[in-house]
Amino acid sequence: MQKIDSILQEPKAEYKLSTDGACIGNPGPGGWACVLRVDGHVDELFGCAPHTTNSRMELQAVIEGLKSLNEPCSVAVSTDSQYVQLGITKWVEMWKAAGWRRSDRRAVLNQDLWRELDERIALHTVRWKWVKGHADDPDNLRCHHLANRAARQQISSSGSRSG
Repeated sequence: MQKIDSILQEPKAEYKLSTDGACIGNPGPGGWACVLRVDGHVDELFGCAPHTTNSRMELQAVIEGLKSLNEPCSVAVSTDSQYVQLGITKWVEMWKAAGWRRSDRRAVLNQDLWRELDERIALHTVRWKWVKGHADDPDNLRCHHLANRAARQQISSSGSRSG
């Protein structure tokens, strides 16, 4: 039994995930980006959508970063989106309890992405940190640059174009 207990208590890898979304017009062509750091290794991911909103791109950035993790781990997520940070830490449980409806009984916007994000974070130990956008956080600035480039050029880190 001790062997099983020690396996279950092995420390998880510690990741830092920084994210940002961008949209040219709102709605309009959009882009998302994330920088993922672990043990001195850095990955940059970015993608696009031809017609979207900034809020959707902010959510997509976090989802894509979490999708890139192959096993349950500890993740510190940094976002400059209060919509994402407050939505996932304060509002999502109320939305779920109310059948994905807001307090005014209207359907939650971007429900497909909120549901996916909620499923993704359940696989990991996640800590959320809001950072001031376009300020002094180097990874946020890098994400901002990559997301805007993806939105303008409609490109992704996988090498594919949208559309």
